[in-house]
Amino acid sequence: MSGIVAVIDYGMGNLHSVASALEHVGADKVVVTHDAELIRSADRVVFPGVGGIRDCMTEIRRLKCDELLLDVLGAQHKPVLAICVGMQALMTHSQENGGVDCLDIVPGEVRFFGKPLLGETGERLKVPHMGWNQVQQVSNHALWNGIEDNSRFYFVHSYYVDALDRNLLAGSVQYGVSADAALARDNLFAVQFHPEKSHTAGLQLLRNFINWNGQC
Repeated sequence: MSGIVAVIDYGMGNLHSVASALEHVGADKVVVTHDAELIRSADRVVFPGVGGIRDCMTEIRRLKCDELLLDVLGAQHKPVLAICVGMQALMTHSQENGGVDCLDIVPGEVRFFGKPLLGETGERLKVPHMGWNQVQQVSNHALWNGIEDNSRFYFVHSYYVDALDRNLLAGSVQYGVSADAALARDNLFAVQFHPEKSHTAGLQLLRNFINWNGQC
């Protein structure tokens, strides 16, 4: 049983599509909120995000979501899923918007893909990286259960995560560079792609999340 799933609302994300997808895969109750007590008391937490990192970090800090995330991640029994800019906000620093300090919960850098960005055969690749791409599963994590390796997920991003600790890498994607598509540490699983927009594979990942006990 999933219990209560809290989707953190700091004003930067397509929160209701995430909530609807969680309900679709069988979550008992989904609340979209920035109320600290509701989030702390929830059984599992989703940290989404879209948009520019500077605006996201401003709102995260204004609403004290930075402190809240540290609290919920410190509760080892509470599974946490970070999505897209939510994943990037966990890192140390982002090159976006001229350089922005992030939460430093997961040490690493958020890097610009670059222009021109070239594929393996020399073709020019568009930035942002937008659309479907294969994710190579690097670790045998519970959130990959029932999802074939190299399944396709939906991405929308101009900057990519490069975590310092390569042991945290759970999935990678190739787009001119090798980018971190998923990271896992203790009760945290973070993805660059949008599972709520990724049809069968994405819904299976969300289904795995609502049944996950917070252990790899």
